[in-house]
Amino acid sequence: MSGGKTLYTCSLRPTGIYGEDHQLMKDFYNTGVQTGGWLIQGVPHDTEHGRVYAGNVAWMHLLAARGLMEQPQTVGGEVYFCYDDSPYKSYEDFNLQFLSAFNFRTLRMPVLVLWFLACFNDLVRWLLSPVYKYAPLLNRYTLAIACTSFTVSSDKAQRYFQYTPLYTWEECRARTQTWVNTFPAAACSKKDS
Repeated sequence: MSGGKTLYTCSLRPTGIYGEDHQLMKDFYNTGVQTGGWLIQGVPHDTEHGRVYAGNVAWMHLLAARGLMEQPQTVGGEVYFCYDDSPYKSYEDFNLQFLSAFNFRTLRMPVLVLWFLACFNDLVRWLLSPVYKYAPLLNRYTLAIACTSFTVSSDKAQRYFQYTPLYTWEECRARTQTWVNTFPAAACSKKDS
C-alpha cells in the first residue's frame, strides 16, 4: 500500500448460513404454500450439510477483524471455515425442522427426475435470458450442491483468534424458529403451540 504499509486479509467461509431473515428459508416456505402444503424432496437420505447460524458467522467476522489488527502475520493470509454446534443434516431436513409447524407434507422424487427438471429449468432460463430474468430455485447447480455432502470439523478459528460460537445450537434454533413462526399460515394449517 502507499506509504509502505501492508494490508492483511483472511477469508471466512461459511458452509451454509441460516437464521432470521434468511431468504432461502422463506423461499422454501413460499414454495410449500404455493403447492398447497407440499414440499418436494429428492436429496439422498445420507447427504449432510454443515449450516452455521448467521449471528455466529457475524461474530466470527468481528473476532477475525480484531485478530487481523492484533496479530496480522498470524491471522492474515489464512482461510477459516465458519462453524458452530448446528447439526449436520441435508438442506431439506434442516429446513423442515423449522417449517414443521406448518404441517407441510413431503413428496420424495427420484434424483433422476429432479435432474431432468433442473435441466429443463436451465433451458428455460437460457431461452428467456434475452427478455426476462428467470431464476428457478431448482437448477443443475443447486441440485448438485444439495446432493453433495459437505461438513467441516475444525477448531482453527478458535486457535488463531479465540473464536467460540456466541450462540448455542439451542439459542440459534429458538431465534430462527421465532422468526419462522411469524410467517403467515396462509394455505397451510399451522399447529397450535
